[in-house]
Amino acid sequence: MDARSEFRDFLTSRRARITPGQAGLPVSGGNRRVTGLRREEVALLAGVSADYYIKLERGNARGVSDGVLEALARALHLDEAERAHLFDLARAAGTGTRTPGRTPKPHVRPSVQRILDSMSGTPAYVRNRRLDILATNQLGEALLQPILAGPRLPPNVARFMFLDPAAADYYLDWERIAAGTVAILRAEAGRDPHDRALTELVGELSTRSDLFRTRWATHNVHLHRGGVKQLRHPLVGELTLEYEALELPADTGLTIMAYSAEPATPARDALNLLAGRAAADDQDSVSDEGTRPAPAPWPGTSA
Repeated sequence: MDARSEFRDFLTSRRARITPGQAGLPVSGGNRRVTGLRREEVALLAGVSADYYIKLERGNARGVSDGVLEALARALHLDEAERAHLFDLARAAGTGTRTPGRTPKPHVRPSVQRILDSMSGTPAYVRNRRLDILATNQLGEALLQPILAGPRLPPNVARFMFLDPAAADYYLDWERIAAGTVAILRAEAGRDPHDRALTELVGELSTRSDLFRTRWATHNVHLHRGGVKQLRHPLVGELTLEYEALELPADTGLTIMAYSAEPATPARDALNLLAGRAAADDQDSVSDEGTRPAPAPWPGTSA
């Protein structure tokens, strides 16, 4: 992922989606040769010269000020996630090309695992910014069983989403979740374009999935903070769950994802049933000596 190209393509994609009318510019008659705004129109709206904006859109972000980036964000009607992405891309493009470095092994601290385990009625797991699942609690493991059943470790939500046929059955709103998944990875690629593991993941998905490659080309980004997911679990059927993303400030890049259901709803009943089955399965795994085998961490992690 070349930082200058990413900066150029993001500006181009955001400019193409805004019409002069949406930007508050007079709409002239006749045919326009471009989709969306012209470069000169963006420059006018941002208060910079046309030559300077053209230089930026060619990927030359060296020395660009925060004030200019803020003006571009306003001119292009960027939302919070897009604005942050613009700043990330400008910072990366302005520092020159660097070879992607080795990604540090993920580490889930024992105290974080204890927090997960204490959330007995709440499915929860820890993921990194590449959407690798690094740790779960008992109910989280049961809820995510289709994702965790894959052969690759650590399990990865994006890889499951685009390479496993079971994903279309598991996610009732697959199209929306798939678009959001790509947008999360796109935002992370802007934040850290030198993450070798992320680069390899994007390359794999782009090569093996036309659906991923098409969505990646849109340059859409998304902040993953909370929302609703509709799932079809192979054991308990359909569930509508709310989720919250709880970042771990002491563990850069790690987030606890926690799911909940409204009380006295079919989804809550399904979670209770799933929790009961998971507890029974766990009890069955107790050895004859009365000790429970310690779960094996994903390769490259510690719990």
